[in-house]
Parts: sequence; C-alpha cells; structure tokens
Amino acid sequence: MSAETTVQATAEAGFGKGVILCLLATVSWGSLFPVMTEALHILDPFTFTTLRFGIAAVFFAALLWRREGRQVFSVEGRGLLTWLMGTLGFAGFGLLVFIGQQMAGVEGALIASVMMATQPMLSLLANWAIRRIPPRPLSFCFILLSFTGVSLVVTKGAISDAAKSAEHLAAALIIVGGALCWVIYTIGSTFFNGWSPYRYTALTTLFGMISLLAINGILFATRSVAPPDVSQLERVLPYLLYTACIPGFIGVLCWNLGVRIVTPVHGVLFMDVIPVTAFAISACQGVVPVQAQIVGVACTASAIVLNNLYLRSHTRRERRLLTAHSKAKRMLED
Repeated sequence: MSAETTVQATAEAGFGKGVILCLLATVSWGSLFPVMTEALHILDPFTFTTLRFGIAAVFFAALLWRREGRQVFSVEGRGLLTWLMGTLGFAGFGLLVFIGQQMAGVEGALIASVMMATQPMLSLLANWAIRRIPPRPLSFCFILLSFTGVSLVVTKGAISDAAKSAEHLAAALIIVGGALCWVIYTIGSTFFNGWSPYRYTALTTLFGMISLLAINGILFATRSVAPPDVSQLERVLPYLLYTACIPGFIGVLCWNLGVRIVTPVHGVLFMDVIPVTAFAISACQGVVPVQAQIVGVACTASAIVLNNLYLRSHTRRERRLLTAHSKAKRMLED
C-alpha cells in the first residue's frame, strides 16, 4: 500500500469516526424530548433543568480537570461573558424549551424536536444580527422553507386555522426562544479564543448554574413552584440521570469531538436526525404524527440540506474565481 493510499484511508477512517460521533450526539438529543414528556408529568421544568444541568456540570468539570488541569478553571477576566453565555446556553435554552414542551402537551416532543432542527437557519439570522453578516439571498428562501415545515408540525397542516392552535403556537414561540439561546451560546464560543471546547462547555455550565439556582430559589421563596418531595425525586430520578448523562454529557461531548473532525459545514446536516429520532420514539409511545407533520419535518430537513449545498457551491465558485484571478495576476506580472 502506497503512502498516499495509507493517508487517504486514515482520513476516511477519521471522517467515519466523526460521522458516528455526530450521529450518537443527535440521536441522543432526539431521544431527550420524548423522555421529557414523561418527566414533566412528575416534576416542573425549572427544578428538573436545574438538577439535570447540575449533574452534567459535575461531569464536565471533572473531565476538564482531568484533561487540562486545575489552572484552566480561571475565566481570565471574562467572568461576565462566561456567565452570560452560560445563562443563555443552559438556563435560557433548558428552561424555555421544556416550558414550551410542557405547554404543548402530548405533542410537545414533536414540536420541540422540529424546532431544534431550525437552529442552522436561526444561526444565519443570529449571525446577521451579531456580526452584521447577512445570509446569502437564496438562504432566505431556505429559512422560509424551514419555518413553513415548523408551521405544518405545529398546526398539523391547518396553517389557515392557526388561531385554533394558539396554545401550540405560543409554545412554539417559547421553544424558538430557547433554540435561539443555544444558537447564540454556540456563536459565543468564538469569543473565547484559546479556550478548548471542554473548557468553554465546563465553565459556562458552572456559571449557568448560578442563574438556574437563583431562578429556582426565587420561585421556591415566592411559592410559585413547590420544592419537590422525596416521592417525586424517586420517580423522576431515572429520567434525570438519563437526560443528564446521555444527551446532557455524552451527547454534547460526542458533538464537540465529531464536529471538530467533520467540520461544522458537514456537522450541521446531522441536526436533521433530531426530529426523526423524536418522531420515531414518540410513535412507539403512542403519539403518532399525522401526514402533514411528517411533511413538515421533511421541509425543515430539506431546508438544512439545500442551504448546505448552496453555501458549499457558492464557496467553491468563489474559490475558483479567486484562483483564476491569482493566475491572471501572475501572468500579467510575468
């Protein structure tokens, strides 16, 4: 076997590993929402989210300590930004998504999962707002297609009678707010140059816990939410351990490692796996999606794939033009 063939085989094996890691991450995230349907019958979303991310924070902190040592727990003067990103990524995302899912009732898992698949489209809009980089013209069409798919899932195809689904629409808007929080959290990692994914995840989780504990403390003090009793904690423990360890810790870890291998351009395609997984599990639980909802998921999934292909073709075209320009410039100089 030649050296070139060996290098190619190694690269393909590495890419395959990245694909498996991204699949594990998105399948675990897709399983989160049907599991939460059961958990939210036992415990309120505020207490559950605080306990869930509290467990995950311990795992992330232990992993960071083991990999990079105690010295990386310093925020290096970025305490406020670390707290803000942690609050958005864990308090904002966790609370809003699960509050919306609880409001949506038995179909909350379907609605929440398809909202997660809109994150690549939301990131285009967030990037426009934060960095003043507008989406490509055709990307606006794909954003519209993505949210048309969401509308089909929320209204079961009766978009003209959307007012009758007012509660589901309100839940969907809250979930979109949660998804947007996660998009901003993801973009926020670019402001932490020199920090590894492990460090960013662990420290923002720890700082996000400050907000979660404060919110829960206020709700308990004002009696807006009752503290859980021993019976509730015993019944919710299996759901809590699963969501903290599998989607919360292993899923995020697999995603960070997988995207580093396959690159974000390819990684974003795996977001399509989330609603597919959630729909399959929900169907096994007896919540069978109607045809319009399946079409809606297909629209949202297609929007991600088509936008990805469009952006990649645009990048290749720009690269070819740049190469041609460089060659022409060298010929003129010669």
